[in-house]
Amino acid sequence: MSDTENAGTVAETEQVVETLDLPVKMELKVDIADAGPCRKRISVVVPEAEIAIVRNNTLDEFASKASVPGFRVGRVPRELVKARFRQELADELKQRVLVQSLEQLTEEFEIDPINEPDMDVETLEIPDSGDFEYTFDVEVRPEVKLPDFSELTLKHPAREVSDDDVQKYIDQMLLEYGEKVEHSGGAEVGDFVSLSIDFEYEGASVREMSGLSVRVQPVLRFRDAEISDFGSVLTGVKAGESRETEFTISSEAAYVPMRGEKLKAVISVESVQKLEVPSLDGDLLDRIGVESADKLREEVKGILERQVTYRQRQSAREQLLEVIGESADWELPEELVLKQVENALHREILEMQQAGYTSKEIRARENDLRQRSVSVTRQAMKEHFILDSIATVEEIEVTPQDIEMEIMMMAFQSGETPRRLRARLVKTGVIENLEAQIRERKAVDVALDKAKYEEVPMEDDLVGNQDVEAVDEAICNVMFARASAAAAKSAKGTSA
Repeated sequence: MSDTENAGTVAETEQVVETLDLPVKMELKVDIADAGPCRKRISVVVPEAEIAIVRNNTLDEFASKASVPGFRVGRVPRELVKARFRQELADELKQRVLVQSLEQLTEEFEIDPINEPDMDVETLEIPDSGDFEYTFDVEVRPEVKLPDFSELTLKHPAREVSDDDVQKYIDQMLLEYGEKVEHSGGAEVGDFVSLSIDFEYEGASVREMSGLSVRVQPVLRFRDAEISDFGSVLTGVKAGESRETEFTISSEAAYVPMRGEKLKAVISVESVQKLEVPSLDGDLLDRIGVESADKLREEVKGILERQVTYRQRQSAREQLLEVIGESADWELPEELVLKQVENALHREILEMQQAGYTSKEIRARENDLRQRSVSVTRQAMKEHFILDSIATVEEIEVTPQDIEMEIMMMAFQSGETPRRLRARLVKTGVIENLEAQIRERKAVDVALDKAKYEEVPMEDDLVGNQDVEAVDEAICNVMFARASAAAAKSAKGTSA
């Protein structure tokens, strides 16, 4: 057969495959057993008689539409079709048997998978005679027992936004517009320093960060660790001087070999700058984008009121999930949790953006979450399954209008246009998190609308924690891994 004829035949065959209908319901032998937390091992036996029906139907449809030189379409002998399209028939038979049996499993046994089945389809073969058996593991949603929400009594932290709260927020905001001025004296908390940090592990230099400009705050937080005495260590330091301190890598750092390990930080200060805070005059108001000081206070009050609502929602949500979680004694597979670490992080950041938190507060919170990423994600996933169960029972849906409204509010807060923000959310894949977040929020609202409340005072300060300076970088990166491995090898050689 020529290449042209062969290409035409393959194209015709692909068209045949696309038009095939799935077979009718099959009689299956199914065994389902627990295979770990939220995991089932499913064994399926498709009897030979069922396979024969699918095989004959597949062959008939191929024979009716296959194109073979020398024969009219629909007139090709079945035996010739079997011989000519042996592999195509085998592949299609396997696909149809698997698809139909898996669909029946989902319908008949109420299996609610989280991910695709753990199955190597390439290694499966339908036998020429006898039954077809296959086994696979699949992660499934845990069973959640929901209480009668109308019988719940939740604490409702209440707080009025005061003029002092508004002024504190504005004072913090003015720092963002301050001008750094070189200072020859010692640094104090609140000053800025240009510095480099040399990280040492077991006496060897394994990583250096240079060109950093950070504010001297009590804590310096990285993605995978924090220097908790940063402010006290740098107090009084002058340009050209160095200070040393020790700290510990987070127990949930992405680079597993260094979890819980102690490092030394040698901090070399290149310059110290004082921050001159500007006055709230007309020029600064123009830069901020508001027409008057009163208008600024009005907008800040709105931001703080949204943060009060955010905290009230978080408090009620935590109480609600704690009540439901008491019966949620199921554990989640570690590999499933690790897959969802970034998703959980994105969702937390989205909620803070919607509540009007500053980029600095969000960055500090992000680094804190990254250091506890596994445990935080495990808890977030438990909450997701609980809220998903509520949403399913209450038949909650998210409309396109819900998403557009959310994007408009986020765009207003961030200063972006809704179109640009939507494009960024779609590009980064966060738009799916946004939809899930709205659905879960609606689920919380439904449950909370039915609950009773006891009002209590909100004790926390509305203005976020300013004691943390965050560096958007992990200490243990690829270069660190190589250097620490080389240092360990060198130390081992020396001791030998």
